Amino acid sequence: MRTLKRLKNACDFVALQERLSVALLKVRPQRMLVCCGTGCCSAGALQLAAVLEGEIKKQNLNIELVRTGCHGWCEKGPLLYIQPHNLFYQKVNEADVPQILDLTISRNRPIDRFLYRHDNRLISRQEEIPFYQKQMRLILQNCGRRNPSSIEEYIAWGGYGAFVKVLRECILPEEIIETIKASGLRGRGGAGFPTGRKWESCRAQPGKEKYLICNGDEGDPGAFMDRSVLEGDPHSVIEGMIIAAYAIGDIGKGYIYVREEYPLAVTNLGLALYQAKELGLLGDNILDCGLSLNMEIRRGAGAFVCGESTAMMYSIEGKRGMPRQTPPRSVELGLWEKPTVLNNVKTYASVPLIIARGAQSFASIGTENSKGTHVFALTGKVKNTGLIELPMGTTIREIVFDIGEGIAQDKKFKAVQIGGPSGGCIPERLLDTPIDFDSLTDAGAMMGSGGLVVMDENDCMVEIARFFLSFTQQESCGKCPPCRIGTFQMLQILERICKGEGKEGDIEFLEEVGRKIKETSLCGLGQSAPNPVLTTIRYFRDEYEAHIKDKYCPAKKCKALGTYRIINEACILCGLCEEVCSEQAKNDGRNTAIESEKDRYYVKESKCSHCGICLDVCPVGCILYRGKPVKPVAGDNE
Repeated sequence: MRTLKRLKNACDFVALQERLSVALLKVRPQRMLVCCGTGCCSAGALQLAAVLEGEIKKQNLNIELVRTGCHGWCEKGPLLYIQPHNLFYQKVNEADVPQILDLTISRNRPIDRFLYRHDNRLISRQEEIPFYQKQMRLILQNCGRRNPSSIEEYIAWGGYGAFVKVLRECILPEEIIETIKASGLRGRGGAGFPTGRKWESCRAQPGKEKYLICNGDEGDPGAFMDRSVLEGDPHSVIEGMIIAAYAIGDIGKGYIYVREEYPLAVTNLGLALYQAKELGLLGDNILDCGLSLNMEIRRGAGAFVCGESTAMMYSIEGKRGMPRQTPPRSVELGLWEKPTVLNNVKTYASVPLIIARGAQSFASIGTENSKGTHVFALTGKVKNTGLIELPMGTTIREIVFDIGEGIAQDKKFKAVQIGGPSGGCIPERLLDTPIDFDSLTDAGAMMGSGGLVVMDENDCMVEIARFFLSFTQQESCGKCPPCRIGTFQMLQILERICKGEGKEGDIEFLEEVGRKIKETSLCGLGQSAPNPVLTTIRYFRDEYEAHIKDKYCPAKKCKALGTYRIINEACILCGLCEEVCSEQAKNDGRNTAIESEKDRYYVKESKCSHCGICLDVCPVGCILYRGKPVKPVAGDNE
């Protein structure tokens, strides 16, 4: 940035872009791209980058080391991409640096143990790995490929070119809005409201003071899509917001709301805002076009409800984050009671693509009512976890079994939770459901911000429903009784069921209360909170009935249900079960439930706390877990 002069107009920008393209693209040394997204950093990527940098300087090698954003394949981190060799290395650490510099860099030889093996074949190129083959990385196109700390590199690769195209071709604000509408872009934060219509409504509002907000709160457990974009490509979000401000008009200020738990995203975004302002792409009279836009970061304190638009606006104002009744909508009465447009990180990052490539290019991807791509955080019981971007309409089966390469430890697929804690659980028989706004709604789930958690045969769907509902119940702001009281009632029932205290009528009561909460809650948190419960009842009712009627958990997760019996014929008399039971008994202040007698071990049901630890430690699986009898059987297990 020290060598760049402040840009005065669009012509200055074009000249700068041409100069940077020559300097950064045409004459470049070998490059080593180290993934320094949060996932890889937790696996040691920062240490790897530091050692690489030190050795490159020590050996005086003509190599450019780039700390990039997320490459996506978090399961295999730390990740290292070497150009121009096109080698994609996984699970690299600092101890491997001398070997890589010697064999790969000096002798041009790939190292097999860092390459991905698929069907007994080594794959060196990233695009040939199954995890990446079906992806279409548009929003994530710069993540893992560019230096997020360099505005020069962003510009050299075409960054801010969409905004300059608007200025050079004298595209009117109304024409931009029509382009966004024609592209079919819908909000990527979960609700899926048409972006162009929102901008159009705000532009039509009277007054000369309006606001722009970027929602980077992302409160869903296991979700890291927005974080990764802000960490790896913050300038794309800024450029999208600049174009939005130009189209809507009268925008004086923009806010980017980011979770406190995202320090790297805040650091990279803060640097990007500083660089853009220093270069003249933010501030007063940007590139002499009459647009003035200043932006700042507001850090959220981690409240899930602040992902809701009106609650977020109260939080930005310094008030308690609680939603208000709508209408009036935010485009009419938003931040500081002024017309406000709020969009998600991924929504803004999509805007430069649409303006640069045209509405039809974007609209040609996806389904009839769900255009473009969507970014998902693929997590849970799947072999390949990470950040993925796919065309709308891709099926759940393709995501789990092609990109994710199936269930971990080759267990049986059971369900996938889509849309975060407020989403729904989709069963195996609906694996061919396309991922789009309408299809997921029909299945009882929702697109949400993009969290996708895979579950296997060992997951109890009643416990899953209890877990997600406990999260939303704790995160309820308490403003409206349906959400505050209703979710608490539902959670109490689920906790009883998981303890073996369920009773007839509980399922029907959960369904009734869940429907009423959805119909009467004030905001989206309450309206969607019952989804995990309602969808698990809809698709896994037999598991609820087993818990209530048979006092048995088919997945063997709810250890308080059922009885334990040692099969003596299979027992190898290792004594591990007695050992852990004795230790647990000391902690609980009770007598040991597993005792020995001559050449056998047995369980005294009257002393068993049903903790299930014996099941976990038995090396031969000779402990039988079965449904608890409704009436005790004399002498059973004793």
